[in-house]
Amino acid sequence: METHHHAPLLLERKDIVVLVKPAKPTPSKILSFSTIDNDPNLEFVCHSVYVYKTNSGSSDNGSADHDIASKLNGKADPACVIKDAISKVLVHYYPLAGKLKRDSRDGKLYLNCNGEGVPFLEATANCKLSSLKYLDGIDVETAKEFVFDFPSKTDSGSHPLMFQVTKFSCGGFTIGMGLSHSVCDGFGASQLFRALAELASGKSEPSVKPVWERERLVVNKSTQGPLQSPVDKNSLATSPYLITNDNILHECFTVKAGAIKRLKTSLMKECGDHEGGQMKGSFTTIEVLGAYIWRSRFRAFKLNPDGNTLLCLAMGIRHLLNPPLPSGYYGNAFVGSNVIMTGKDLDEGPLSRVSKLIKQSKKHSSNANYIWSQINILDKVRELDFKIDSDNGASMVLTDWRRLGLLEEVDFGWKGLVNMIPVPLKMFGFVYLCIFLPPCNLDPSSKGGVRVLVSLPRAAMAKFKEEMHALSQLGGDDEPPILI
Repeated sequence: METHHHAPLLLERKDIVVLVKPAKPTPSKILSFSTIDNDPNLEFVCHSVYVYKTNSGSSDNGSADHDIASKLNGKADPACVIKDAISKVLVHYYPLAGKLKRDSRDGKLYLNCNGEGVPFLEATANCKLSSLKYLDGIDVETAKEFVFDFPSKTDSGSHPLMFQVTKFSCGGFTIGMGLSHSVCDGFGASQLFRALAELASGKSEPSVKPVWERERLVVNKSTQGPLQSPVDKNSLATSPYLITNDNILHECFTVKAGAIKRLKTSLMKECGDHEGGQMKGSFTTIEVLGAYIWRSRFRAFKLNPDGNTLLCLAMGIRHLLNPPLPSGYYGNAFVGSNVIMTGKDLDEGPLSRVSKLIKQSKKHSSNANYIWSQINILDKVRELDFKIDSDNGASMVLTDWRRLGLLEEVDFGWKGLVNMIPVPLKMFGFVYLCIFLPPCNLDPSSKGGVRVLVSLPRAAMAKFKEEMHALSQLGGDDEPPILI
């Protein structure tokens, strides 16, 4: 298992944060949000960094460094090109140039579309991207250098979107994007980023037109009575490990395609052994890997076996509604698909049974009645301002970013997108969160694999690493690397 080293980095940020305004006049109005958007548990900024390798091999293969100012001038400067593209994209995504605020009277969010602009910060780094391995395996403290957390709330509200472009001596660069989860989910963030790239590379407008229409996911009447949690909190398993902000480790493991294939084969065979015949159909990656990670977390936390554990899979609903949401809808459009098991069943029972329960839960949660019942519950969550506790490990929320196109060719005119990483600022204070990411483009051997990002107490991480090593051995792979 790799160890983390704090990378030597000297970053120079410009003193002034620029507010990038829309390139043309935009509507001035107040916009409301959907019931899902209004969930107080989504009121934080998600930060991610996109890593672009230089087009020129000559400046990044051991030849002498060139002065970045002479290499990147005028329109050849990524910061200039991206800033210009932000201005253009805000004509289409004009709400993101406004201010986000929650009404003190009814607790609902609204967006004041005032065209104030998007905070933009430019920085330069004193090294080549290759010296940081294109942020592959970068430590958290260094990763934080490539995003910035703009002072959030004022009397007029907070900015829902912000950017930092960092230029390296090799000609490569990173784009750090901060985006309010209240305004966009992962699908919406991907749509925005791809539109930004299209306009930067010369297109006159985005290929997918953004659609607000948050009223499509608003309930008319919230659930009556007390808020019902998926599982009684008093029945949850407990862990001996205390969770505090200063003892959380963030680690990212690459699970190779071979390990996933072997795991699927093993669990399909297990179904036949236990049920006297092969299961109809097959397991998906999220069903088998989700089950394995859930069990591994249980063991790492040393949870008591007679308590309950909860897996909540964030499930997209864009195409499950009738009619489906428009293709350009960029708001939050997901509900939780829940599986509850006792610790003993999860830890000692066949893993194939866990995968089957996840599969059944997904099918059940695809029903329109279930989806609207969950949205109704979220309205009650907003009314009560109910916040999810970062509990002791008995609950796990799994979200899958592999299908968002985040590491496909998103070309700003330089090509060379090689990596994308979420950055743990506010997002990963939540120990229950687990994210599946596409593999980094730098390593051809990881194609078809999955990066698994977890946040665990320091004392629990060693056991979790053991579990992940056992999975890698199942596929005949080397020990999975830690990326973050």
